[in-house]
Amino acid sequence: MAESPYAAIKIPHFRLLLVGRLLVTIAIQIQIMAVGWQVWGLTKNSLMLGLIGLVEVIPSISVALYAGHVADKVDRRTIARAVIAALLMIMALLCFCSYAIKNVEVLIPAIYVLIAISGLARGFYGPAVFGLVSDIVPRPLMGNAAAWNSAVWQASAVVGPILGGYLYLWSSAPATYLVSTLLLIGALACFAFLQCEFLAPEQTDQSSVVANIKEGLHFVFSNQVILGAMALDLFAVLFGGAVALLPIFAQEIFHQGPQTLGMLRAAPSVGAFLTAAFLTHRPITKHAGRILLVSVAGFGLCMIGFGLSTNFYLSLFLLGLSGTLDGVSVYLRTTIFQLATPNDMKGRVSAVNNIFIGSSNEIGEFESGVTAKIMGLVPSVVFGGCMTLFVVLTTAFKAPKLRRLNMQTLFKEEVVEPSVN
Repeated sequence: MAESPYAAIKIPHFRLLLVGRLLVTIAIQIQIMAVGWQVWGLTKNSLMLGLIGLVEVIPSISVALYAGHVADKVDRRTIARAVIAALLMIMALLCFCSYAIKNVEVLIPAIYVLIAISGLARGFYGPAVFGLVSDIVPRPLMGNAAAWNSAVWQASAVVGPILGGYLYLWSSAPATYLVSTLLLIGALACFAFLQCEFLAPEQTDQSSVVANIKEGLHFVFSNQVILGAMALDLFAVLFGGAVALLPIFAQEIFHQGPQTLGMLRAAPSVGAFLTAAFLTHRPITKHAGRILLVSVAGFGLCMIGFGLSTNFYLSLFLLGLSGTLDGVSVYLRTTIFQLATPNDMKGRVSAVNNIFIGSSNEIGEFESGVTAKIMGLVPSVVFGGCMTLFVVLTTAFKAPKLRRLNMQTLFKEEVVEPSVN
């Protein structure tokens, strides 16, 4: 365990990694906010909002397993640099299209195509960056590094939507995308100077690609703790998230503009940031499994309350509280994955996790759009929160090892390298 809450960030290149990730995430959060408001403003269709997530996640999931294999075989810095360069070009094209194309029937498909390409690129980003942490940070500091990673991500998820909302309000969609483009240039510079130790594995023939992917899948699906944590996140956020519907809440329920959307999107991250900052000083070690289950259940209750609320400040509070509880979940899951996974498999395990996360977030946005179209705005959110509670109960019974997990056990255990069948 780390002796100091600042132990991990005393490592210079971990600090550089955090700054690079901060800039990338702020840029992406601004893009997500701007695209959501732009599409809703042009179409006034909840299904079109849900389609944004679906269009992004399908390419991301389609390359995820191969991306994990690549992240375990190729220098992860090279992958991250290439992805950020691609995202930079996509953001610049979003800026250009929003400025130059005036025909809505042409602009909307162009936005969806660019979002799909960005999803393809981001499918490679997650496994590479996840593995970079263990290339830079020693094992005893992994819990501390996970807390700092979460704190930085949540800070960027606070700044990004609020900044994006006011940029959109004060200027336009093209100007908002331009700021994201500039942020990605800064991120690319950070990753260009990043140094770490990457031990390239022995070269094998191309037929080993499938075997390596199967090995990663076998490791995940044979580990009840890792699989249980992934499945909990998948189904809880798949049903419980209401992010895709926030533009409708901002305009139709609270009768406000993009700045309010930015505040709504940022509220969960404010709570999660405070949680992450607290956990850098007070890491969770005992009863981690039970705390994980309770935090996800609390998230579901917050979503039910948010769906029923018509008061902006109460809704903002409930979203912030949901983020606080989700921050606990993120911290625990990240630490579990880092400690329970061999370093030379982290790309593949992260890829499987990204499939789960992509399914829960982006497909969850599509699910929200569809249920809102069928059931109505408020009933769809309440239904999702109730389903989250059902998922928690199911996981508690189906994954007893996860329920009984103490984090101290993982810190003491050395990861056993999986055997190849």
